[in-house]
Amino acid sequence: MTGRALHVLFIVALFMFSSFTVSRALAYSGELYRVCGLNPYGDNYLSLRTCGSTRCREIARLGPGTPLRSFEPVGMHGWREVEVLPSLDAPYVGGYQIGWVFEKYICTVRY
Repeated sequence: MTGRALHVLFIVALFMFSSFTVSRALAYSGELYRVCGLNPYGDNYLSLRTCGSTRCREIARLGPGTPLRSFEPVGMHGWREVEVLPSLDAPYVGGYQIGWVFEKYICTVRY
């Protein structure tokens, strides 16, 4: 193969790979959750934190049924990064409060 042919082949391969990785990155659009499983005789809220640890600062307290949208298909060490929504049908406009919650207290919304 000539140098030009190798260059063209490299560009085509790079384009195909980058298209694949971009489409995979955009494929996950988030899942909807609700705060659930809280003890109504206890605190009855779920802490929204700045990171996935009880050592991180609490930024909000979420009551039962609070709608959430996840950012990743799986959590990390029992924690999940979420966006707090005003309602389950809230648009993807951004600007909502973001933080980390303990996964044990969120339930997937099924339609």
